[in-house]
Amino acid sequence: MNGWPTLALGLVLGMRHAMDPDHVVAVAALTARTRRTWSGAWLGAVWGFGHTLTLTGAGAAIILLNLTLPPRVGLAFEFIVAIALVAVGALNVGRGAGLASSAPTPEPRMATWRAFGVGLAHGLAGSAAVALLVLATVRGIWLACGYLALFGFGTILGMVLISAGFAAPLTTATRRWPRLGPWVRVATGALSLAFGAWLMVQIGIVDGLFLAHPHWTPR
Repeated sequence: MNGWPTLALGLVLGMRHAMDPDHVVAVAALTARTRRTWSGAWLGAVWGFGHTLTLTGAGAAIILLNLTLPPRVGLAFEFIVAIALVAVGALNVGRGAGLASSAPTPEPRMATWRAFGVGLAHGLAGSAAVALLVLATVRGIWLACGYLALFGFGTILGMVLISAGFAAPLTTATRRWPRLGPWVRVATGALSLAFGAWLMVQIGIVDGLFLAHPHWTPR
């Protein structure tokens, strides 16, 4: 596949990539403390930027240098995502535990850096799979790099839409029922905790990160 259709495919698949379950769980937990729709959209954009930064950087290195990640390294990248999900979930559950009153909105700068860091982790974990997809689809190094860039932009756009779509009804509901906010934080935190713990078991034991013979398929 060549030319503009390839770049358009990268954009569309990037938007689809934003909908992966671990991405949606992470951003839902990150935006659960926002009180404005644009704040949720901003956190989604920052997550997407961090994701794109590591995904395009690592993916381009894999393509240009013809690198092959050892299974244990690939699994370690994915395990970082599980740690990030557990950390974000624990933070939400801890801060939402006082359900009798609505907890204050977090420092915007801290929330932004948290979203950026989680995005970095997700992008690093997904870089090998995206690089393999590019190699299977694209002919030509520069077109491959363009594909990666459009894929990353599509991920940012998709995550902005997802986070805004989550934040809009949430902010409306919490304005009407202020006591709902802490419950949403606990619920999203518990989901992130559970999903992260499940990933830890899946990656560490089932896929063998902590065993003698790990087996890994980029996904």
